[in-house]
Amino acid sequence: MTISPSAGYERQAIIDLDALRHNVRHFVDIAHPARVMAVVKADGYGHGAIQCARAAVEAGAAWLGVAHLSEALELRAAGIDAPVLAWLHTPSSPFPAAVEAGVDIGVSGWELDHVVAAARELERPARVHLKIDTGLGRNGCPPEKWEALVSSAMEHQEEGLLRVVGIFSHFAVADEPEREETDSQIERFREAVAVAEDAGVDVEVRHMANTPATLSRPDSHFDLVRVGAGIFGLSPFAGQKSAELGLRPAMTLKATVAGCKEVPAGQGVSYGLRYTTTEPTTLALVPLGYADGVPRASDGGPVAIDGKRYQVSGRIAMDQLVVDLKTNGIADTEKSVLGHDAVLFGGGPDDPGADDWAEAANTINYEIVTRIGSRVPRIYVGETE
Repeated sequence: MTISPSAGYERQAIIDLDALRHNVRHFVDIAHPARVMAVVKADGYGHGAIQCARAAVEAGAAWLGVAHLSEALELRAAGIDAPVLAWLHTPSSPFPAAVEAGVDIGVSGWELDHVVAAARELERPARVHLKIDTGLGRNGCPPEKWEALVSSAMEHQEEGLLRVVGIFSHFAVADEPEREETDSQIERFREAVAVAEDAGVDVEVRHMANTPATLSRPDSHFDLVRVGAGIFGLSPFAGQKSAELGLRPAMTLKATVAGCKEVPAGQGVSYGLRYTTTEPTTLALVPLGYADGVPRASDGGPVAIDGKRYQVSGRIAMDQLVVDLKTNGIADTEKSVLGHDAVLFGGGPDDPGADDWAEAANTINYEIVTRIGSRVPRIYVGETE
C-alpha cells in the first residue's frame, strides 16, 4: 500500500491502521480457537496505544494488554472497555484506580496484598491473573512459592475480594524456535496450572504465547495468546521478513528533505568527520535525528528518496542526518531533492524496513519503532469514526 504524505508535516510517522487490522485478523485465524490479546504497551510500540487498541478490537482482538496500570487507565479514560490486563507494578502503582476501572491485574506475589487492600477499600472484587515464572527470571512467582500464592489468592476469593481470572507466564527464547528451553517452560506452566486447578481455581484464561510462540508453537496457545510486535507487522524471527509471515508493517517513518547541496571530493560529513566524500557529489539533509529516536549507533542506516535507496553518510546528529546521493550537479536544478520525501522505513515495496535499521544499529525491530519520539507526529490512515 502506498501512503501519501500529510501536508504541513516536516517529519511524520504514518500509522496504517488497516495494516494493523490485517495483522490482528491473521493472528485470530492462526490462534483459533484460542483468543488474541493485542498488546499495546509502550504507547502501542510507538504507534499510539489508543488508536491501535481501538483498531485491534475492531479486527477481533478479545483482550488488550499493557505493562503498567497507568497505561490501562489511559485506555479506560479513552472509553475503551475491552478486557485489559496490566502486569508490571511497583508498590506505588494505582491499584485502587485499576480495581475501580475494572482492569485485570497481573500478580506475581507481593502485589496480592495491595490488590486485596484496594478491593476491600472499594468494596469491589478485583480481577487478577496469577503469574508463574517458568524460566524467564523476571517477574512471576518462583515455583517454590507458587502453591502458597495460589492458596492465598483462593482465600481472598472466598472472601469475595477478588476473582482469579487467569494463570499466565512468559517465554524467554520463543524467538529462537530451535531452543529446548521453550519445551521446558511449557511443561512447567502445565504443572503450575494443574496445581492451581487442584486448589480450586476455575481458570477462565491460561496464556503464555507471545508473538513468536503464537507463530511457531501451537501447543502454547492454550486459551489466549498475547501478540505485541506481530500486530504492528514486525517479524520476531531473525532472518525472516514480515511478508513471509503474512504480516504488514504498520509504521512508515519519513521526513521532508531539508537541504540539497553540492560538495567537493574530500568533504567531511557530520560530527567526527567519519565519512568523507570520494568525489564531487550531492548531499541531502534529512531532518530526523537521535532526538526523534533514530539510533545514533547505527552504521549506514537505509534511506529511500524518490524510490532509490541510499545509506546515511556519517554520524546521525540530534536533529538531522546526511545522505550522499552519489551524483553531482543536481542541487540547483529541477532534479534537486529539496522538499522530497525521505523514507527511513515503512511497508511499501520500495521502502527500507525496520529490520534494516535494526541490523544497522545492532538491535531488534521492536526497539526501532518503539523509540520514535514524540517530536514526530503520528498520522493515522484508516481510522474509523
